[in-house]
Amino acid sequence: MTIDTNTIVSVSEANQNFSKVTRIADQNGQAVIFKNNKPKYILYDIEQSPMIDMSDDEKIDVVAARILKRFKPAFLELAGMPTENNEV
Repeated sequence: MTIDTNTIVSVSEANQNFSKVTRIADQNGQAVIFKNNKPKYILYDIEQSPMIDMSDDEKIDVVAARILKRFKPAFLELAGMPTENNEV
């Protein structure tokens, strides 16, 4: 992985000035956050990132799938269907 040195921010600096991290991501497409002198996190600008090249509908589908997975038991209960923990 090649990292542009202009996109590097320390984790402590990111904690103190997150708006700086977002500006870097806006300008470069990403910001790389280092922890203990090693790359640990990457903040992507979704609109610029070729790694996340999706249409708006695809982005909505991804978010909807996450929500459904996270709250599946609640949705099943609302629908009156048996859940793993509580059978109807």
